[in-house]
Amino acid sequence: MSKEQQKLLNEAYKNYSKKMMYHPVENWLDDENDEKTYRQLSQEEFINKCKTDLEFSEIWRLTIEERELSLEELNILYNKRRGVGEIDTKYTISTVVAKDPTIPRKLITITYNDTKIESYE
Repeated sequence: MSKEQQKLLNEAYKNYSKKMMYHPVENWLDDENDEKTYRQLSQEEFINKCKTDLEFSEIWRLTIEERELSLEELNILYNKRRGVGEIDTKYTISTVVAKDPTIPRKLITITYNDTKIESYE
């Protein structure tokens, strides 16, 4: 994850923390005994919930999308690193990874308050 993406995540969590501090009713969570307890989500829990809960993600205006790169995308990255001008798609994913194990395999897109940052991992 890039520094810019981490900065966006920190900003989103800071906003969440401020709002939840002043609205504790929204922070009541069910525990294992079906009792309500007050607890603010940690930053890691907040991020995971934004990844998995679309409604929660929309409320806080933070979307985190992770996806594996396609063979075509891997080939494009591989050829760019090699300095090849034209796109050569003859390689398989395993060939690309074997030839250059540092090629990223995942695209992470973080959007917060209309700011979108993509990075490869």
